[in-house]
Amino acid sequence: MSVSAMETCEVTLAVRAETSPGEVIAVVGSCEALGSWSHEEAVILHHNDDDGCSWTTTVKVPKGVVSQYRYFKGFFLESKNAGGPCQVIVNMWETHHQLRTMSPTAHLNIDDGQFGIHNEINCVDSGWLTCQTEIRLRLHYSKSPPVSITKKKFKKSRFRIKLTLEGIEEEDDDEDDLSLSSLHKMPTTLEISMISPNGYKSRHSQPECGYALEPSQWTEYCIHTMDPDNLELTFEFFEEDLSEHVVQGDVHPGHVGTACLLSSSFLESGKDIGRVTLPIMGRNARQTIGKVRVDYLVIRPIQGLQCDMSASYTKYWKKRSTVDVGHRGAGSTHAAKHHKIRENTIASFTSAAKHGAAYVEFDVHLSKDAVPIVYHDLTCCISTKKKNDKNLELIEVPVKDLTFDQLQLLKLAHVTAMKGSDHRDLLDDEDEIDEHQPFPSLSQIFQSVPENVGFNIELKWICQMKDGSWDGNMSSYFNMNTFLDIILSCVLQKAGKRRIVFSCFDPDVCTMVRHKQNKYPILFLTQGISDVYPELMDIRCQSTQIAISFAQSENILGISAHTEELLKHLEYIGDAQSKGLVVFSWGDDNNNHEIRRKLRQQGIDGLIYDSICEEQGEQPNIFQVEEQHSLQEVITEETLKSFTCSCYSIPCSTAPCVSSKPGPESTESDSGLSSS
Repeated sequence: MSVSAMETCEVTLAVRAETSPGEVIAVVGSCEALGSWSHEEAVILHHNDDDGCSWTTTVKVPKGVVSQYRYFKGFFLESKNAGGPCQVIVNMWETHHQLRTMSPTAHLNIDDGQFGIHNEINCVDSGWLTCQTEIRLRLHYSKSPPVSITKKKFKKSRFRIKLTLEGIEEEDDDEDDLSLSSLHKMPTTLEISMISPNGYKSRHSQPECGYALEPSQWTEYCIHTMDPDNLELTFEFFEEDLSEHVVQGDVHPGHVGTACLLSSSFLESGKDIGRVTLPIMGRNARQTIGKVRVDYLVIRPIQGLQCDMSASYTKYWKKRSTVDVGHRGAGSTHAAKHHKIRENTIASFTSAAKHGAAYVEFDVHLSKDAVPIVYHDLTCCISTKKKNDKNLELIEVPVKDLTFDQLQLLKLAHVTAMKGSDHRDLLDDEDEIDEHQPFPSLSQIFQSVPENVGFNIELKWICQMKDGSWDGNMSSYFNMNTFLDIILSCVLQKAGKRRIVFSCFDPDVCTMVRHKQNKYPILFLTQGISDVYPELMDIRCQSTQIAISFAQSENILGISAHTEELLKHLEYIGDAQSKGLVVFSWGDDNNNHEIRRKLRQQGIDGLIYDSICEEQGEQPNIFQVEEQHSLQEVITEETLKSFTCSCYSIPCSTAPCVSSKPGPESTESDSGLSSS
């Protein structure tokens, strides 16, 4: 029966929620009448004027068919194109995994109680960027103090800084024209966040004269706007000791200067991430008193793809025993005790899957022609070696400078080959089959690796060291928005039911992934305080403690910490988990069985290590075992309820079915599953 011919029933939905000016409550669901999980096609509820918190609507849904649905708060704005769908901004949405459902056979009134609460569980999350843009401005001491004062009068002064927005309101040609867009206009918002090793203070309003800067603190201003290229952003500087240099009649006593930044400069530079140095103009606009260094990040909505609202795992993690994660699949080829299978290949991932890996971890970046590919390093060493020729000439080349087709034809070596005789990768590639080839595309990995194995996808990005040098000697890389749009689109379109966890060493990438899509979680990778790796420039990357604060402030799933620092501070695991974070660990130390045992005893959520194929024989992973046990319980329950035989689409034994009620001792064999 076609959808148009399907019989329908009227259902009246009611929910209670408090909203801000211009904000509405909407419902979205699995059937066409509820938008088929599209926020742009969602149904707006009507506000009850007699009861300021009550919202209702009546919809026609398929009769006798189970429809799932959820509510969200947001703004519905006029379409950019005539006749097109509304622009919809999702501020907060319900993210329960057990969805609200209805299956009406006649007119039905459903009172869903309070927004966000279903089955007595409160589960809501902030929205993602649908059509609005987020601008982040940062002041920090990662390299040097962000404020430099040249005016002698203020050399010893301590400043408070406040960011203000100006010039964002446009004059209407007709003040009497109250269109839908003017009645439901999303205001540009400005909030501030601060993080340090001792904690964080997430988005909130600034005090009247702003905050003073601290050397160990990361201060960040967050602007949400529909007009990202037409903002005037002004930093106001106040002396912290307001008893000095006060001029009578000041609106803000102690005000000493301003620094202005136009958001259009981001567009003109062609960069979404960067740094600007602004002059601080004194009270006499003709003189400067110093300068301020401001880092910026512009987060734009994902292009060419719309996220649906059917499910969200961005903050979801089921507490269970520690999951095993195969590092680069079956392990790093270049580890001290390396596995025979080349790392980051289809063969390596499938081998790890056979040996019980719940997830396989791998790095993804882009080829020159924007194909997401799987490879660990930012550079590779290519060789002009001919077959049976002992002379090697190795050339280090950035992976981003080679097309996908060129990468498939390479004879390559690890960068360590430039410094010695490590030519493990220079195999007889001509004799290799596809699953052993390096540089598989992310699409190929999705197609070739069993879906019951999760993917821990590390998003490869360049890092700057404290000494000013860059990872891979690359100080410039892709546009971060474009880079992530391509990879996220691939994952969202091809992941299916596979478990996905992103991770990255770059905190800005973590922030972008959290705000660009609504489905998959991300872990902040941190090396912490290390004797093995050089210190990173970004203060958010310099310790496990500040990584925890960052993860909390950005409301991401958790952290993936370097085992080196965790072993010195095992209490960090419980501390992070008590704050609602998931904790994975990585590093060469994890290849030691006793260290893994110690971390498991601490309740760590995930262990990433090389030796997964050597430590355990072929076996199902923890998710397969859980699924079998869950299915066994369902089958046992259904079998006990019925005297007749039922068939289940699961692997089963050849034991004959019987038409009589089984005894308790026979239920396991009847189901064909064992709990061992």
